[in-house]
Amino acid sequence: MMAAPRAGVVLPSRKPLPLSAGQEQQVRDLYYKRVRSYCADEIRDFAACALNRTISATWACRPERFAMNKCMVSHATQEEQDAAREEWFATRDKRIKEREEKERRKLEQEKFHREWWGLPPLERKAKEKEQAVAAAAQSK
Repeated sequence: MMAAPRAGVVLPSRKPLPLSAGQEQQVRDLYYKRVRSYCADEIRDFAACALNRTISATWACRPERFAMNKCMVSHATQEEQDAAREEWFATRDKRIKEREEKERRKLEQEKFHREWWGLPPLERKAKEKEQAVAAAAQSK
């Protein structure tokens, strides 16, 4: 029998699908971006204080650093990770379309490059190779 969750116990986040390592990294990047956007003012204050400082930034910018860290820790929650994961899944179709468009443009540019420099098209080169393999097979 499973016991009912107790008050104050944090349950693991729900994960709709297992993701690859690269996809998990994309989700983490979204998560970090979201947390940094919440704390942009604190980060900016710390960066302004630390500008042109080296070792002394540790002591001179301590209040700004503590404020920045406090903000980031307060926003770095499991709920924020879940929101980043949901955002990643929501924009999945958009990324697929962008990838397909990028591949299409790449093929168009390669075709233009081959025409411009008078290189044989890839299709013709592949057919010539197939014919050469077929001719070698027939001669055996």
